[in-house]
Amino acid sequence: MQTQTERHCDAGRQTARRWLIVVVLSVLLTATLIVSLVWGSVTIPWRTIVNALWHDHTGAQEMIVWNIRFPRNLIGALVGANLAVAGAILQAVMKNPLADPGIIGVSSGAGLAGVVMLILYPAHEYWVTPIAFLGAMGAALFVYALAWKNGIRPTRIILAGVAVSAFLGSGISALLVFYGDRVQGALLWMVGGLSARSWPQLMTLYPYTALGILLALFGAKQLNVLALGDETARSLGMPVERVRFGMMAVASLMAAAAVSIAGLIGFVGLVVPHMVRLLIGSDYRFLLPASALGGALIMVLSDTFGRVAFSPIEIPVGIIMAFFGAPFFLYLLRRNP
Repeated sequence: MQTQTERHCDAGRQTARRWLIVVVLSVLLTATLIVSLVWGSVTIPWRTIVNALWHDHTGAQEMIVWNIRFPRNLIGALVGANLAVAGAILQAVMKNPLADPGIIGVSSGAGLAGVVMLILYPAHEYWVTPIAFLGAMGAALFVYALAWKNGIRPTRIILAGVAVSAFLGSGISALLVFYGDRVQGALLWMVGGLSARSWPQLMTLYPYTALGILLALFGAKQLNVLALGDETARSLGMPVERVRFGMMAVASLMAAAAVSIAGLIGFVGLVVPHMVRLLIGSDYRFLLPASALGGALIMVLSDTFGRVAFSPIEIPVGIIMAFFGAPFFLYLLRRNP
């Protein structure tokens, strides 16, 4: 039997190890953001990058760094953080290790609302994110209602999510058919990518990301209690359904913000929380910030690979994530019957 002192020491070592992993992920993300500024169809020297980031935005290469690569990298990091944190929250709320914004229909709800705005009301592009949030929240509530039957079961959520995602996807396809003369921007948005994203999109995305991550961190303790099971959570005095609804709203907001800027990018919210959970455990006080850093890292790496692998041809990051994420999803499906 361990003494109380030994248990405190073990807990302290475990906490220190988790914080170390968070620091390592932060360092890797920073290094990736910096290196990604060098690679592309044009290789830019380090001196030019330093000049561009510090003060000089006038030269051709400096403008490439300041107006294209730097904001694009930051947007990719924020999109990855949003999707990864949303996935981690949904996996806790839905009590399903296979839940993520794409699989359970949240991204499709945001996508349908976004396509409606892009095709029917292109002059009101600034409304895309809030309207996409309403679509994502509506899809999440619809899936939750369909899956509820004397409680929530993981299998029902996945089946309901697949059905809702297919239904909303058919709505997107119908819009593209009926408005074929306006679909060019919507098609690129559906694939999921960061091409042509710059400072205006970053300024739009940043407030939603900051608010979403802040609310998620405030809800980390509730997610830990919710992971113990509904009955245990109720016995501890937690209003389970209210907490579940609130955290679903946070996840929907973050997923909608990411989708409205980068389009339909799948598997980030599924893959990253599981990878991070293997390293850091299931304590959401550490899992959420580590997932945000891991999602940002994966997104920037994937986008950089898509830019340089077949340069000058660019592969959208949504295709890269689907290529590597689908096998991981099949692995999880086999591992969690």
